Amino acid sequence: MSKLRLWITLSLDGFVAGPGQDVDHPLGVGGQRLHEWVFPLAAWRGPQGLQGGEVTESTPVIEASMANIGATVMGRNMFGGGTGPWGDEPWKGWWGENPPYHHPVFVLTHYPREPLVCQGGTTFTFVTDGIESALEQAKAAAGAKDVSLAGGAQAARRYLRQDLVDEMDLNLVPIFLGEGERLFDNLGLGNPRLTHVSTVMAPGVIHLRFERS
Repeated sequence: MSKLRLWITLSLDGFVAGPGQDVDHPLGVGGQRLHEWVFPLAAWRGPQGLQGGEVTESTPVIEASMANIGATVMGRNMFGGGTGPWGDEPWKGWWGENPPYHHPVFVLTHYPREPLVCQGGTTFTFVTDGIESALEQAKAAAGAKDVSLAGGAQAARRYLRQDLVDEMDLNLVPIFLGEGERLFDNLGLGNPRLTHVSTVMAPGVIHLRFERS
């Protein structure tokens, strides 16, 4: 049965992005520091079409995060383009002509828009009728494979609050952002029902894995 898998990076004080997210600062002010551990890795560079890179204790974690994924769900902030209606020339995302997903991606939004078909097998479908609909469509597209929940914080919280996440991988970076988009605010008592199953220490990051209990 297809699972919903959240894989997300956060600071010690619980932020997945810094303050002031906009087109010039997609991760907010200081937010890129959260991902400095992953940029040199060969396992990350390869899907971006880049050569070379390092192999560390994070390598199998990255490889596992990409294995058996048939579709992705993300929030509008993760896709980009600001708030409100999409306009006459809608934003095409941070990902370029050949995004690294190479499978269907379902974007949560309040505003309808035609699907965006990109190179390499990535199609962004814009879902306006809620998180359950996006997950249902993603699971149908993924078939026997799993669905990745890519973030950002608001989208992840909505699925966690409804206890729809089956597996969660937190990449904990030892920095403080102070403000921005926090992941775990107002989840509600008793949710999510996830149990810690493993910890991996790596340069610049601690990988914490949780599974449905």
